[in-house]
Amino acid sequence: MKIAVIPARGGSKRIPRKNINDFCGKPMIVWSIEAAKASTLFDHIIVSTDDSEIAELAKKYGAEVPFIRPPELSDDHVGTGAVVKHAVEWAIRNLGKIDFVCTLYATAPFIKPDDLIAGLSLLTDSGAQIVFSVTSFPFPIQRAIQISKNKRVSMFQPEHYLTRSQDLEPAYHDAGQFYWAITDAVLNEVSAFSKEAVPFILPRHQVQDIDTNEDWIRAELMFSAWREKYFS
Repeated sequence: MKIAVIPARGGSKRIPRKNINDFCGKPMIVWSIEAAKASTLFDHIIVSTDDSEIAELAKKYGAEVPFIRPPELSDDHVGTGAVVKHAVEWAIRNLGKIDFVCTLYATAPFIKPDDLIAGLSLLTDSGAQIVFSVTSFPFPIQRAIQISKNKRVSMFQPEHYLTRSQDLEPAYHDAGQFYWAITDAVLNEVSAFSKEAVPFILPRHQVQDIDTNEDWIRAELMFSAWREKYFS
């Protein structure tokens, strides 16, 4: 059995009600639910939330909300891993044996069903425990600068001041979209940033972190152009 788990807490601070605010014509979480459904991979799409409004909206669009997340897993300091582990433990008790788990972020409208399918194939072919989406930094991190308290700048790696950008090793970061895992990896809390994981590389135009209002505006602009190009 394969399940998707979408964590969607109600108490977002920087963007209130972020998970269900309108994003390009749909409540934000709906894009993730619909991508999961369109992939036809999942026996169950479970939304883990502490919020009744999010729960009702998720069910309206075809996800399952079989439990309300307990308070101890609903504050600002609880990581996604603990939330997904709780959902998987519930699913094992109530639904049966789980082979693969895919964690989907509720604020990842750029998720494509084809990428979910390819991500699962990569997991099964690689022999890894986890596959997660990454993308490259748009600028060489070796040439990053820091700003001091007195507003002066210095390089983190001054030895690369004269190094050509094309000679520097590319760096990648978590794209914050999806995380495929075998069930034991979730239950044993295996880190995605470990030798047990392999990356699924996404193009930068398909990735935007959404934590601030500026992020939101940029994401809508990107998504509008992206959707017209790839889905028109």
